[in-house]
Amino acid sequence: MGKIQYNWDLICANLLFGANFSFFVSLTKYYLDFRQIFMLQILASAMFFVPFAIFSERSYRITWRDFGNILIVALLIIYGWMYILLWGASYTNPIDASTISTLGPVFTLLFARVLTREPLSSARIVGIIFAFVGAGILLFDNGFVFTHGSSNYGNALVLIAVIAIAVNTVIIKPQLEHLGTLVVMGWYYIIGLAITAPFFWKYIAHTPFLRLPMSALAELLYILLLGTVLPMYLLYRGTEKLTSVHTALYRYLQPVVATSLALLRHQEKIDRANIVAAVSIFVGILCIVFGNYRKTTREES
Repeated sequence: MGKIQYNWDLICANLLFGANFSFFVSLTKYYLDFRQIFMLQILASAMFFVPFAIFSERSYRITWRDFGNILIVALLIIYGWMYILLWGASYTNPIDASTISTLGPVFTLLFARVLTREPLSSARIVGIIFAFVGAGILLFDNGFVFTHGSSNYGNALVLIAVIAIAVNTVIIKPQLEHLGTLVVMGWYYIIGLAITAPFFWKYIAHTPFLRLPMSALAELLYILLLGTVLPMYLLYRGTEKLTSVHTALYRYLQPVVATSLALLRHQEKIDRANIVAAVSIFVGILCIVFGNYRKTTREES
């Protein structure tokens, strides 16, 4: 039952994350700068998670090694993922961004290979190739032009964000097991406030957010609460109990939600490149899952 619960945590987290892409694009296109949303995400997360770090006895267990890992991961989460993902999403569309996000398992597997020397089976290698082919189709669909503000530029930024979150899920697991999800995330956002507020507070200090239309306010509240605070907690609680590769595999749920919302809200149409890329990445993920299943079966036997 415990394993089922943590699997459900990861499923819910990715479903909630998936809806973010549509709301990011809508808000940055019509109402807000992506840096305003970014600073509000950090502030909302800090208000929820920081008290768990300050008042928990587990914080006294933090070693210098723990703090070093938490510092690295906080930088990866705050700037490598949250900031760059918003930056990229402001230039691309929800379907491309969410499809690229499914490359998480591939990069998680590659970094797990580098850090733990875990061998790559032939099925996993084939899966990695298919996944990269799918990403290449999206990145170069409009040619090899990566000028600032182009959709290719936005897709490339989203890919960088995916790499950052993949590295994070590999290296933070020992601290999650040692200190607990809430304490680790509290320290993320203590560090996060220190490295963002001096530079980004000016973007929200004098903005009349309450004058936004009700639809925009609803989208913003979703991003802050249901799209950031809750899924981040569920993601790390699942990562604490399951493997990092296992955690990453649920990311394929994100494009299902993002694509459905984008189509319902008439934000984007599916073209041939989207279909071919999605099929290629999905085949790649299936190969990786098959390779992981075979490995687990051999270990259990």
